[in-house]
Amino acid sequence: MTQTMERPPTAPESGTKPRNDRLTTDTGKISVAQGVVQKIAGIACREVAGVYSMGTGTARAFGAIRERIPGSTGPNVAQGVGVEVGETQAAVDLDIVVDYGASIAELGRSVQRNVKQSIERMTGLEVVEVNVNVDDVHLPETGEERAPARVE
Repeated sequence: MTQTMERPPTAPESGTKPRNDRLTTDTGKISVAQGVVQKIAGIACREVAGVYSMGTGTARAFGAIRERIPGSTGPNVAQGVGVEVGETQAAVDLDIVVDYGASIAELGRSVQRNVKQSIERMTGLEVVEVNVNVDDVHLPETGEERAPARVE
């Protein structure tokens, strides 16, 4: 009686990268620009409840001025987003402002998950990391909720 053993599939040689079948086709290669990944990440981040704004204080101030200029293109959805894009992978850095009262750890994980899923679904790139930096906490406006004055 002879016994045959199945041989496991061989792994790629060390140092070689597997081909990303989603970005390489029989007719050519698909490349995704850095700006595209930035916009997707910015929009996906803003979709998460508890994210008030994006960008550092200086970037937000310049953005507010730019939005008031007649003929401007509107809000910059890539504000607060830094990305590195390779042929098959992307890494994302986000600067965000959270609403007061939000759980920063839970919010950060939700942002990471939504940004990763959105980029991978829309571009076919593998997202290797999403770093979230909380720069500030937005305090609610107190104009309507002020306590009555004790003296007149």
